[in-house]
Amino acid sequence: MHGSHKHPFHSWMYILVLVASSLLAMPALSAPSIIPAPPQLAATSYLLVDAATGKVLVEHNANEPLPPASLTKMMTSYIVSNEIHEGHINGSDMVPISVKAWRMGGSKMFIREGTQVPVNELLRGVIIQSGNDASVALAEYVGGSEGAFAEIMNQQAQVLGMYNSQFKNATGWPAEGHYTTAFDLSLLARALINDFPEHYSIYAEREFAYGAPGEEVITQSNRNRLLFRDKSVDGIKTGHTEAAGYCLVASAVRDNMRLISVVMGTRTEAARADESQKLLAYGFRYFQTTTALDGGTELASQRVWGGKADQISLGVPDDIQLTIPRGSADKIKIETLLEKDTKAPIEQYQPLGRVVLTLEDEVLAEEPLVALVAVDEAGFFARMWDNVQLFVLDLFSS
Repeated sequence: MHGSHKHPFHSWMYILVLVASSLLAMPALSAPSIIPAPPQLAATSYLLVDAATGKVLVEHNANEPLPPASLTKMMTSYIVSNEIHEGHINGSDMVPISVKAWRMGGSKMFIREGTQVPVNELLRGVIIQSGNDASVALAEYVGGSEGAFAEIMNQQAQVLGMYNSQFKNATGWPAEGHYTTAFDLSLLARALINDFPEHYSIYAEREFAYGAPGEEVITQSNRNRLLFRDKSVDGIKTGHTEAAGYCLVASAVRDNMRLISVVMGTRTEAARADESQKLLAYGFRYFQTTTALDGGTELASQRVWGGKADQISLGVPDDIQLTIPRGSADKIKIETLLEKDTKAPIEQYQPLGRVVLTLEDEVLAEEPLVALVAVDEAGFFARMWDNVQLFVLDLFSS
């Protein structure tokens, strides 16, 4: 007679079914975002950052001090824009053109000594035509001399956090001790875009025509090739000297995301545009800017003791924007950590905890959790009653 002993094959099949059932019952794990390595550029130094968040997406020798050539003029234009903003000068002011400005070599706006040119015209000459003559004229008008203007440039660099930069002139003309870094230039680019948008728009203009009184009008094209091949690009500045090589700071906006690329030390004019385009394409393909938290929106509420209100709404005062891998916004985790035993009075925006945002176990941001409204102290008897309740709660929790 045959016994009830099962064939080994059936036993193994039974085990496999159990294992498969267990795996199917397990919660699905979200796959980590796969981002390929960034492009390797034929440049001495380069950087790609998100303009909104400052998040560095790609970098190579980004803090190496290098000669910036005409990228220097970004600082020159920033200071002039700031002077207009502060009311110290006016865009319509007529600037006398000195012999020094007129004699400047290299790229020129072709202003003439002894004439007067409006500030706004000179600003376009600096930004679009990269005019060394226009840069010196504005430096002399704002600072009294180009040397004094260079001191203003260095002071402004410190204010912007450009701690590895030193300027000797307003043009980027080769000079010992005149240097900056790709990272510092990204800070300057963000400041140009955010602080003076009305003047930043000039960087997108493709050409500018100027002629001194009684002379032929000369039209010059913007040297930033990306403006002519990529409609998302709206700036910023080119530079070239033998020591600096061919350089370009570029910025572009796609899908509500602005990126800034800095490329220094390429070998040709075409290369600086091509290498910049590689960086921008990589950033837009694999990353996105998202508003993870809206400012002024309640994220949590907290019990208030001894106050005219017994609950208070907590949140962040301003929007929190993050740069994340494209398509991963729904995976961001938000954790609120609240202080214990919050007592009135409470001022608006007083920190009462923290909010931590993580993505795949990486902390993306940690910000104070603040009171969205103020809460005044309650009357004497109400405060006493809350103190009694607190005493009892502490007694039983200890």
